[in-house]
Amino acid sequence: MVLGMEAPFNKILVANRGEIAVRVIRAAHEMGIEVVAVYSDADKDALHVKMADEAVRIGPPPAAKSYLQINSIVEAALISGAEAVHPGYGFLAENPAFVEELEKVGIVFIGPPASVQRRVGRKLDLRKFFHAAGVPVVPGTLEPVSKEDAFDVAENMGYPVVVKPAGGGGGIGVTIVWDREDLDRALETASSIAYSSFGDPEVYIEKYIARARHIEVQILGDKKGNIVHLFERECSVQRRFQKVIEESPSPALDDELREKLVGYAVKAAKAVGYVNAGTFEFLYDPAVEDFYLLEVNSRIQVEHPVTEMVTGVDLVKAQFMIAAGDPLPFSQEEIELRGHAFEARIYAEDPLEDFTPSPGVIEKLVEPSGPWVRVDSGVYEGYEVTPYYDPLLMKIIVWGRTREEARLRMLRALDETVIEGLRTNLDLHRFIFRDETFKGGDLSTRYIYEERVIERLKEKIGSTRKPTRHLHKKEKEEEYRGVVDAWRLASKMGV
Repeated sequence: MVLGMEAPFNKILVANRGEIAVRVIRAAHEMGIEVVAVYSDADKDALHVKMADEAVRIGPPPAAKSYLQINSIVEAALISGAEAVHPGYGFLAENPAFVEELEKVGIVFIGPPASVQRRVGRKLDLRKFFHAAGVPVVPGTLEPVSKEDAFDVAENMGYPVVVKPAGGGGGIGVTIVWDREDLDRALETASSIAYSSFGDPEVYIEKYIARARHIEVQILGDKKGNIVHLFERECSVQRRFQKVIEESPSPALDDELREKLVGYAVKAAKAVGYVNAGTFEFLYDPAVEDFYLLEVNSRIQVEHPVTEMVTGVDLVKAQFMIAAGDPLPFSQEEIELRGHAFEARIYAEDPLEDFTPSPGVIEKLVEPSGPWVRVDSGVYEGYEVTPYYDPLLMKIIVWGRTREEARLRMLRALDETVIEGLRTNLDLHRFIFRDETFKGGDLSTRYIYEERVIERLKEKIGSTRKPTRHLHKKEKEEEYRGVVDAWRLASKMGV
Protein backbone atom coordinates (compact mmCIF):
# COMPACT_ATOMS: atom_id res chain seq x y z
CA MET A 1 0.00 0.00 0.00
CA VAL A 2 1.52 3.32 -1.11
CA LEU A 3 1.18 6.44 1.00
CA GLY A 4 1.09 9.94 -0.46
CA MET A 5 4.63 11.03 -1.22
CA GLU A 6 4.38 14.79 -0.58
CA ALA A 7 6.82 15.57 2.21
CA PRO A 8 4.98 16.51 5.42
CA PHE A 9 8.15 18.14 6.81
CA ASN A 10 11.29 19.69 5.32
CA LYS A 11 13.64 18.56 8.09
CA ILE A 12 13.30 16.21 11.05
CA LEU A 13 15.60 15.10 13.85
CA VAL A 14 15.88 11.43 14.84
CA ALA A 15 16.37 11.18 18.61
CA ASN A 16 17.76 7.66 18.59
CA ARG A 17 20.56 5.43 17.31
CA GLY A 18 21.20 2.02 15.75
CA GLU A 19 18.92 0.21 13.38
CA ILE A 20 15.77 2.19 14.21
CA ALA A 21 17.52 5.49 13.48
CA VAL A 22 18.66 4.09 10.13
CA ARG A 23 15.11 2.88 9.42
CA VAL A 24 13.61 6.32 10.09
CA ILE A 25 16.31 8.08 8.03
CA ARG A 26 15.55 5.87 5.03
CA ALA A 27 11.81 6.59 5.21
CA ALA A 28 12.46 10.31 5.50
CA HIS A 29 14.86 10.38 2.56
CA GLU A 30 12.34 8.54 0.39
CA MET A 31 9.89 11.36 1.10
CA GLY A 32 12.44 14.10 0.41
CA ILE A 33 12.86 15.04 4.08
CA GLU A 34 16.27 16.11 5.39
CA VAL A 35 17.42 14.34 8.56
CA VAL A 36 19.44 15.46 11.55
CA ALA A 37 21.09 12.69 13.58
CA VAL A 38 22.19 12.97 17.18
CA TYR A 39 25.09 10.97 18.59
CA SER A 40 27.11 10.34 21.71
CA ASP A 41 30.89 10.12 21.68
CA ALA A 42 30.59 6.31 21.43
CA ASP A 43 28.50 6.68 18.26
CA LYS A 44 30.51 9.26 16.32
CA ASP A 45 31.21 6.63 13.61
CA ALA A 46 27.80 4.95 13.77
CA LEU A 47 25.85 4.11 10.62
CA HIS A 48 22.97 6.46 11.42
CA VAL A 49 25.43 9.35 11.71
CA LYS A 50 26.95 8.53 8.32
CA MET A 51 23.53 8.33 6.65
CA ALA A 52 22.01 11.54 8.03
CA ASP A 53 22.28 14.90 6.25
CA GLU A 54 23.80 16.45 9.36
CA ALA A 55 24.61 15.33 12.89
CA VAL A 56 24.81 16.94 16.33
CA ARG A 57 26.84 15.65 19.27
CA ILE A 58 24.74 15.41 22.43
CA GLY A 59 27.14 14.08 25.08
CA PRO A 60 29.39 11.30 26.40
CA PRO A 61 28.66 7.57 25.90
CA PRO A 62 26.31 6.78 28.83
CA ALA A 63 22.70 7.12 27.67
CA ALA A 64 21.81 9.06 30.82
CA LYS A 65 24.25 11.76 29.67
CA SER A 66 23.31 11.76 25.98
CA TYR A 67 20.27 10.02 24.46
CA LEU A 68 18.20 10.53 27.62
CA GLN A 69 19.07 14.22 27.96
CA ILE A 70 15.88 16.05 27.00
CA ASN A 71 17.46 19.51 26.99
CA SER A 72 20.34 18.42 24.76
CA ILE A 73 18.05 16.89 22.16
CA VAL A 74 15.61 19.82 22.15
CA GLU A 75 18.57 22.18 21.72
CA ALA A 76 19.90 20.05 18.84
CA ALA A 77 16.51 20.26 17.14
CA LEU A 78 16.41 24.02 17.56
CA ILE A 79 19.92 24.78 16.32
CA SER A 80 19.50 22.48 13.31
CA GLY A 81 16.15 23.91 12.30
CA ALA A 82 14.30 20.61 12.56
CA GLU A 83 10.52 20.96 12.40
CA ALA A 84 9.79 17.60 14.03
CA VAL A 85 11.44 14.86 16.10
CA HIS A 86 11.04 11.12 15.65
CA PRO A 87 12.00 9.28 18.87
CA GLY A 88 12.34 5.72 17.53
CA TYR A 89 11.82 3.22 20.37
CA GLY A 90 13.39 3.20 23.82
CA PHE A 91 15.21 6.21 25.28
CA LEU A 92 12.71 9.13 25.26
CA ALA A 93 10.10 7.57 22.96
CA GLU A 94 7.49 7.18 25.71
CA ASN A 95 8.45 10.12 27.89
CA PRO A 96 5.60 12.68 28.03
CA ALA A 97 7.91 15.33 29.51
CA PHE A 98 9.98 15.15 26.31
CA VAL A 99 6.86 15.68 24.20
CA GLU A 100 5.87 18.69 26.27
CA GLU A 101 9.31 20.30 26.03
CA LEU A 102 9.22 19.97 22.24
CA GLU A 103 5.74 21.48 22.12
CA LYS A 104 6.90 24.48 24.17
CA VAL A 105 9.36 25.46 21.43
CA GLY A 106 7.03 24.67 18.53
CA ILE A 107 8.57 21.37 17.41
CA VAL A 108 6.29 18.49 16.41
CA PHE A 109 6.65 15.13 18.16
CA ILE A 110 6.22 12.21 15.74
CA GLY A 111 4.26 9.98 18.08
CA PRO A 112 1.32 10.01 20.51
CA PRO A 113 0.59 13.19 22.48
CA ALA A 114 1.74 13.49 26.08
CA SER A 115 -1.81 12.99 27.38
CA VAL A 116 -2.03 9.55 25.74
CA GLN A 117 1.46 8.59 26.88
CA ARG A 118 0.64 9.45 30.47
CA ARG A 119 -2.57 7.44 30.39
CA VAL A 120 -0.97 4.25 29.06
CA GLY A 121 2.56 4.63 30.47
CA ARG A 122 2.02 3.39 34.01
CA LYS A 123 0.91 -0.23 33.80
CA LEU A 124 -1.28 -0.25 36.88
CA ASP A 125 -3.12 2.91 35.81
CA LEU A 126 -3.55 1.36 32.37
CA ARG A 127 -5.10 -1.76 33.90
CA LYS A 128 -7.63 0.28 35.85
CA PHE A 129 -8.52 2.51 32.88
CA PHE A 130 -9.11 -0.29 30.38
CA HIS A 131 -10.87 -2.50 32.92
CA ALA A 132 -13.35 0.35 33.46
CA ALA A 133 -13.66 0.75 29.68
CA GLY A 134 -14.72 -2.88 29.27
CA VAL A 135 -11.48 -4.19 27.79
CA PRO A 136 -10.37 -7.45 29.49
CA VAL A 137 -7.08 -7.26 31.37
CA VAL A 138 -5.05 -10.08 32.91
CA PRO A 139 -6.74 -11.20 36.16
CA GLY A 140 -5.02 -9.57 39.11
CA THR A 141 -4.99 -6.54 41.36
CA LEU A 142 -5.99 -3.07 40.20
CA GLU A 143 -4.16 -1.38 43.08
CA PRO A 144 -0.59 -1.69 44.42
CA VAL A 145 -0.08 -4.52 46.90
CA SER A 146 1.79 -4.31 50.19
CA LYS A 147 3.77 -7.15 51.71
CA GLU A 148 1.03 -7.58 54.28
CA ASP A 149 -1.69 -8.06 51.65
CA ALA A 150 0.33 -9.88 48.99
CA PHE A 151 0.17 -13.34 50.57
CA ASP A 152 -3.62 -13.29 50.88
CA VAL A 153 -3.96 -11.95 47.33
CA ALA A 154 -1.71 -14.67 45.91
CA GLU A 155 -3.44 -17.44 47.87
CA ASN A 156 -6.87 -16.32 46.67
CA MET A 157 -5.64 -15.99 43.09
CA GLY A 158 -3.81 -19.32 43.13
CA TYR A 159 -0.15 -19.92 42.29
CA PRO A 160 1.69 -19.31 40.05
CA VAL A 161 1.40 -15.52 40.03
CA VAL A 162 3.48 -12.69 38.58
CA VAL A 163 4.79 -9.73 40.57
CA LYS A 164 5.13 -6.64 38.34
CA PRO A 165 6.28 -3.04 38.79
CA ALA A 166 3.41 -0.57 38.61
CA GLY A 167 5.37 1.59 36.19
CA GLY A 168 7.84 0.95 33.41
CA GLY A 169 7.87 -1.91 30.95
CA GLY A 170 10.11 -4.12 28.84
CA GLY A 171 9.91 -7.00 31.31
CA ILE A 172 12.08 -5.15 33.83
CA GLY A 173 11.46 -6.37 37.38
CA VAL A 174 8.81 -8.91 36.36
CA THR A 175 9.06 -12.02 38.54
CA ILE A 176 7.16 -15.32 38.32
CA VAL A 177 6.28 -16.77 41.72
CA TRP A 178 5.51 -20.49 41.81
CA ASP A 179 4.77 -20.92 45.53
CA ARG A 180 4.35 -19.04 48.81
CA GLU A 181 7.99 -19.48 49.85
CA ASP A 182 9.21 -17.37 46.92
CA LEU A 183 6.73 -14.51 47.23
CA ASP A 184 8.49 -12.41 49.86
CA ARG A 185 11.77 -12.39 47.92
CA ALA A 186 9.96 -11.64 44.66
CA LEU A 187 8.21 -8.63 46.20
CA GLU A 188 11.50 -7.21 47.46
CA THR A 189 13.31 -7.81 44.18
CA ALA A 190 10.56 -6.39 41.97
CA SER A 191 10.11 -3.33 44.18
CA SER A 192 13.85 -2.62 44.33
CA ILE A 193 14.34 -2.96 40.57
CA ALA A 194 11.21 -0.89 39.91
CA TYR A 195 12.49 1.93 42.09
CA SER A 196 15.98 1.95 40.59
CA SER A 197 14.67 1.69 37.01
CA PHE A 198 11.53 3.83 37.11
CA GLY A 199 11.64 5.75 40.40
CA ASP A 200 8.43 3.98 41.46
CA PRO A 201 8.67 1.13 44.01
CA GLU A 202 5.01 0.06 43.84
CA VAL A 203 4.17 -3.42 42.53
CA TYR A 204 1.03 -5.39 41.77
CA ILE A 205 0.14 -9.05 41.25
CA GLU A 206 -1.33 -10.82 38.23
CA LYS A 207 -2.31 -14.41 37.66
CA TYR A 208 0.40 -16.20 35.70
CA ILE A 209 -1.02 -17.97 32.66
CA ALA A 210 1.59 -20.66 32.09
CA ARG A 211 0.65 -21.66 28.53
CA ALA A 212 -0.23 -18.17 27.30
CA ARG A 213 0.71 -16.83 23.91
CA HIS A 214 1.82 -13.21 23.47
CA ILE A 215 -0.08 -11.61 20.60
CA GLU A 216 -0.18 -7.88 19.83
CA VAL A 217 -2.14 -5.63 17.50
CA GLN A 218 -0.67 -2.76 15.47
CA ILE A 219 -2.78 0.40 15.60
CA LEU A 220 -2.69 3.67 13.65
CA GLY A 221 -4.78 6.65 14.67
CA ASP A 222 -4.92 10.15 13.17
CA LYS A 223 -5.72 13.49 14.80
CA LYS A 224 -9.24 13.43 13.40
CA GLY A 225 -10.30 10.41 15.44
CA ASN A 226 -9.88 7.75 12.76
CA ILE A 227 -8.38 4.48 14.03
CA VAL A 228 -7.44 1.34 12.12
CA HIS A 229 -5.72 -1.90 13.02
CA LEU A 230 -3.10 -3.62 10.88
CA PHE A 231 -3.77 -7.12 12.21
CA GLU A 232 -1.66 -8.98 14.73
CA ARG A 233 1.89 -10.12 15.43
CA GLU A 234 2.75 -13.12 17.58
CA CYS A 235 5.72 -12.62 19.92
CA SER A 236 5.59 -15.77 22.05
CA VAL A 237 9.21 -16.82 21.48
CA GLN A 238 10.83 -14.93 24.35
CA ARG A 239 13.60 -15.12 26.89
CA ARG A 240 13.15 -13.31 30.22
CA PHE A 241 10.06 -11.54 28.86
CA GLN A 242 12.10 -10.19 25.94
CA LYS A 243 10.99 -11.02 22.40
CA VAL A 244 13.32 -13.07 20.22
CA ILE A 245 11.18 -13.92 17.16
CA GLU A 246 7.99 -12.29 15.86
CA GLU A 247 5.61 -13.35 13.13
CA SER A 248 2.39 -12.33 11.43
CA PRO A 249 -0.24 -13.63 11.26
CA SER A 250 -0.40 -15.68 14.46
CA PRO A 251 -0.64 -19.42 13.74
CA ALA A 252 -2.98 -19.70 16.75
CA LEU A 253 -5.82 -17.59 15.36
CA ASP A 254 -8.63 -18.32 12.95
CA ASP A 255 -10.74 -15.54 11.43
CA GLU A 256 -13.21 -15.52 14.31
CA LEU A 257 -10.54 -15.25 17.01
CA ARG A 258 -8.69 -12.62 14.97
CA GLU A 259 -11.81 -10.45 14.77
CA LYS A 260 -12.28 -10.79 18.53
CA LEU A 261 -8.68 -9.72 19.20
CA VAL A 262 -8.55 -6.72 16.86
CA GLY A 263 -11.97 -5.69 18.15
CA TYR A 264 -10.58 -5.43 21.66
CA ALA A 265 -7.56 -3.46 20.40
CA VAL A 266 -9.62 -0.94 18.43
CA LYS A 267 -12.01 -0.54 21.36
CA ALA A 268 -9.08 0.17 23.68
CA ALA A 269 -7.49 2.61 21.21
CA LYS A 270 -10.73 4.54 20.82
CA ALA A 271 -11.27 4.63 24.58
CA VAL A 272 -7.88 6.27 25.13
CA GLY A 273 -8.11 8.58 22.09
CA TYR A 274 -5.03 7.05 20.52
CA VAL A 275 -3.03 9.06 17.96
CA ASN A 276 -0.13 7.91 15.73
CA ALA A 277 1.40 4.41 15.79
CA GLY A 278 1.01 2.13 18.78
CA THR A 279 0.82 -1.49 19.79
CA PHE A 280 -1.77 -3.05 22.06
CA GLU A 281 -0.27 -6.20 23.56
CA PHE A 282 -2.39 -9.13 24.74
CA LEU A 283 -1.95 -12.49 26.40
CA TYR A 284 -3.98 -15.19 24.70
CA ASP A 285 -5.09 -18.15 26.81
CA PRO A 286 -5.79 -21.05 24.40
CA ALA A 287 -7.53 -23.02 27.18
CA VAL A 288 -10.41 -20.54 27.25
CA GLU A 289 -9.83 -18.88 23.86
CA ASP A 290 -9.76 -15.40 25.31
CA PHE A 291 -7.46 -12.38 25.31
CA TYR A 292 -6.23 -10.09 28.09
CA LEU A 293 -4.71 -6.67 27.50
CA LEU A 294 -1.18 -6.65 28.86
CA GLU A 295 0.23 -3.22 28.01
CA VAL A 296 0.28 -0.47 25.39
CA ASN A 297 3.50 0.58 23.66
CA SER A 298 2.99 4.19 22.61
CA ARG A 299 5.68 4.21 19.90
CA ILE A 300 6.90 2.33 16.87
CA GLN A 301 7.80 -1.26 17.79
CA VAL A 302 11.04 -3.14 17.17
CA GLU A 303 8.98 -5.69 15.24
CA HIS A 304 7.04 -3.23 13.06
CA PRO A 305 8.64 -4.59 9.81
CA VAL A 306 6.64 -7.82 10.23
CA THR A 307 3.42 -5.86 9.85
CA GLU A 308 4.82 -3.88 6.93
CA MET A 309 5.65 -7.11 5.10
CA VAL A 310 2.14 -8.57 5.34
CA THR A 311 0.15 -5.35 4.79
CA GLY A 312 2.35 -3.25 2.50
CA VAL A 313 1.93 -0.21 4.78
CA ASP A 314 5.02 1.84 5.61
CA LEU A 315 4.36 2.56 9.28
CA VAL A 316 7.11 5.17 9.67
CA LYS A 317 5.87 7.22 6.71
CA ALA A 318 2.37 6.94 8.18
CA GLN A 319 3.78 8.34 11.44
CA PHE A 320 5.19 11.35 9.58
CA MET A 321 1.86 12.11 7.90
CA ILE A 322 -0.21 11.70 11.04
CA ALA A 323 2.16 13.96 13.00
CA ALA A 324 1.78 16.63 10.31
CA GLY A 325 -2.00 16.52 10.77
CA ASP A 326 -2.91 14.52 7.67
CA PRO A 327 -5.79 12.03 7.89
CA LEU A 328 -5.15 8.33 7.47
CA PRO A 329 -4.80 7.72 3.72
CA PHE A 330 -6.69 4.41 3.85
CA SER A 331 -9.73 2.85 5.47
CA GLN A 332 -9.88 -0.38 7.46
CA GLU A 333 -11.38 -2.17 4.46
CA GLU A 334 -8.37 -1.28 2.30
CA ILE A 335 -5.86 -2.97 4.63
CA GLU A 336 -5.33 -6.59 3.63
CA LEU A 337 -3.37 -9.38 5.31
CA ARG A 338 -1.27 -11.20 2.71
CA GLY A 339 1.10 -14.10 3.22
CA HIS A 340 3.28 -14.66 6.28
CA ALA A 341 6.31 -12.85 7.72
CA PHE A 342 8.93 -13.58 10.38
CA GLU A 343 11.44 -11.34 12.14
CA ALA A 344 14.59 -12.61 13.85
CA ARG A 345 16.33 -10.21 16.23
CA ILE A 346 20.09 -10.59 15.94
CA TYR A 347 21.87 -9.57 19.14
CA ALA A 348 25.52 -9.33 20.19
CA GLU A 349 24.99 -11.75 23.05
CA ASP A 350 25.87 -15.34 23.88
CA PRO A 351 22.85 -17.63 24.48
CA LEU A 352 25.15 -20.38 25.75
CA GLU A 353 26.47 -18.08 28.49
CA ASP A 354 23.16 -16.94 29.93
CA PHE A 355 22.69 -14.38 27.12
CA THR A 356 25.69 -12.37 28.29
CA PRO A 357 26.23 -9.34 26.01
CA SER A 358 29.28 -9.51 23.77
CA PRO A 359 30.83 -6.14 22.84
CA GLY A 360 33.61 -6.05 20.27
CA VAL A 361 34.55 -5.20 16.69
CA ILE A 362 32.65 -6.77 13.80
CA GLU A 363 35.56 -8.21 11.84
CA LYS A 364 33.47 -9.75 9.07
CA LEU A 365 29.86 -9.08 8.09
CA VAL A 366 27.76 -10.68 5.37
CA GLU A 367 24.08 -9.80 5.40
CA PRO A 368 21.49 -11.98 3.65
CA SER A 369 19.62 -10.84 0.56
CA GLY A 370 17.46 -12.25 -2.20
CA PRO A 371 13.71 -12.26 -2.88
CA TRP A 372 11.48 -11.22 0.03
CA VAL A 373 14.33 -10.80 2.50
CA ARG A 374 14.76 -7.51 4.36
CA VAL A 375 17.55 -6.54 6.76
CA ASP A 376 17.16 -3.58 9.12
CA SER A 377 20.71 -3.04 10.38
CA GLY A 378 22.61 -0.45 12.35
CA VAL A 379 26.12 -1.89 11.88
CA TYR A 380 28.80 -2.47 9.27
CA GLU A 381 32.05 -4.40 8.90
CA GLY A 382 34.67 -2.82 11.15
CA TYR A 383 32.05 -1.25 13.43
CA GLU A 384 32.70 -1.49 17.16
CA VAL A 385 29.76 -2.67 19.27
CA THR A 386 30.17 -0.90 22.61
CA PRO A 387 28.62 -1.97 25.92
CA TYR A 388 26.75 1.29 26.45
CA TYR A 389 23.50 0.42 24.67
CA ASP A 390 21.13 -2.40 23.80
CA PRO A 391 23.09 -5.10 21.89
CA LEU A 392 20.63 -5.36 18.96
CA LEU A 393 22.69 -5.49 15.76
CA MET A 394 20.07 -6.08 13.10
CA LYS A 395 16.72 -7.61 12.31
CA ILE A 396 16.23 -10.15 9.54
CA ILE A 397 12.70 -10.08 8.15
CA VAL A 398 11.31 -12.44 5.53
CA TRP A 399 7.99 -12.91 3.72
CA GLY A 400 6.41 -16.00 2.18
CA ARG A 401 3.05 -16.98 0.74
CA THR A 402 2.65 -19.42 3.63
CA ARG A 403 4.19 -19.80 7.08
CA GLU A 404 6.24 -22.76 5.91
CA GLU A 405 7.59 -20.91 2.89
CA ALA A 406 8.52 -17.98 5.15
CA ARG A 407 10.18 -20.32 7.66
CA LEU A 408 12.33 -21.93 4.97
CA ARG A 409 13.23 -18.53 3.57
CA MET A 410 14.31 -17.40 7.03
CA LEU A 411 16.52 -20.46 7.38
CA ARG A 412 18.16 -19.65 4.07
CA ALA A 413 18.69 -16.03 5.16
CA LEU A 414 20.13 -17.04 8.54
CA ASP A 415 22.50 -19.50 6.91
CA GLU A 416 23.73 -16.72 4.58
CA THR A 417 24.45 -14.38 7.48
CA VAL A 418 28.03 -14.10 8.75
CA ILE A 419 29.06 -12.01 11.77
CA GLU A 420 32.59 -12.53 13.10
CA GLY A 421 34.54 -10.89 15.91
CA LEU A 422 31.93 -11.20 18.65
CA ARG A 423 29.29 -13.62 19.87
CA THR A 424 25.75 -13.42 18.48
CA ASN A 425 22.50 -15.35 18.83
CA LEU A 426 22.53 -16.47 15.17
CA ASP A 427 22.92 -20.14 16.13
CA LEU A 428 19.92 -19.85 18.45
CA HIS A 429 17.76 -18.59 15.60
CA ARG A 430 18.99 -21.30 13.24
CA PHE A 431 18.14 -23.90 15.87
CA ILE A 432 14.65 -22.55 16.60
CA PHE A 433 13.64 -22.21 12.97
CA ARG A 434 14.57 -25.89 12.47
CA ASP A 435 12.82 -27.07 15.65
CA GLU A 436 9.78 -29.31 15.13
CA THR A 437 7.71 -27.64 17.84
CA PHE A 438 8.33 -24.21 16.37
CA LYS A 439 7.66 -25.55 12.90
CA GLY A 440 4.25 -26.77 14.11
CA GLY A 441 3.39 -23.38 15.61
CA ASP A 442 2.55 -24.81 19.06
CA LEU A 443 4.07 -21.94 21.01
CA SER A 444 3.80 -20.24 24.37
CA THR A 445 5.82 -17.62 26.20
CA ARG A 446 7.69 -20.48 27.89
CA TYR A 447 8.62 -22.22 24.65
CA ILE A 448 12.39 -21.68 25.02
CA TYR A 449 12.34 -23.10 28.56
CA GLU A 450 9.82 -25.91 28.16
CA GLU A 451 11.50 -27.18 25.00
CA ARG A 452 14.96 -26.97 26.61
CA VAL A 453 16.12 -24.95 23.62
CA ILE A 454 19.33 -23.63 25.21
CA GLU A 455 20.30 -27.02 26.65
CA ARG A 456 19.74 -28.72 23.30
CA LEU A 457 21.68 -25.99 21.51
CA LYS A 458 24.61 -26.51 23.90
CA GLU A 459 24.55 -30.23 23.19
CA LYS A 460 24.63 -29.54 19.46
CA ILE A 461 27.27 -26.82 19.13
CA GLY A 462 28.76 -26.15 22.57
CA SER A 463 31.98 -28.06 21.98
CA THR A 464 32.39 -27.29 18.28
CA ARG A 465 31.87 -23.57 17.87
CA LYS A 466 34.84 -21.40 16.99
CA PRO A 467 36.51 -19.34 19.72
CA THR A 468 36.07 -15.59 19.54
CA ARG A 469 39.08 -13.36 19.96
CA HIS A 470 39.30 -10.92 22.85
CA LEU A 471 36.24 -8.72 22.76
CA HIS A 472 38.00 -5.36 22.77
CA LYS A 473 41.43 -3.80 22.60
CA LYS A 474 43.52 -3.68 25.74
CA GLU A 475 43.28 0.10 25.99
CA LYS A 476 39.48 -0.27 26.20
CA GLU A 477 39.53 -2.60 29.19
CA GLU A 478 39.60 0.10 31.86
CA GLU A 479 36.97 2.20 30.10
CA TYR A 480 34.60 -0.73 29.62
CA ARG A 481 35.09 -2.65 32.87
CA GLY A 482 32.21 -1.18 34.88
CA VAL A 483 30.00 -0.69 31.83
CA VAL A 484 30.24 -4.33 30.75
CA ASP A 485 29.36 -5.49 34.25
CA ALA A 486 26.29 -3.22 34.27
CA TRP A 487 25.33 -4.45 30.79
CA ARG A 488 25.52 -8.06 31.95
CA LEU A 489 23.34 -7.26 34.95
CA ALA A 490 20.81 -5.51 32.71
CA SER A 491 20.65 -8.55 30.44
CA LYS A 492 19.85 -10.78 33.42
CA MET A 493 17.09 -8.36 34.49
CA GLY A 494 15.52 -8.54 31.04
CA VAL A 495 16.29 -4.97 30.02
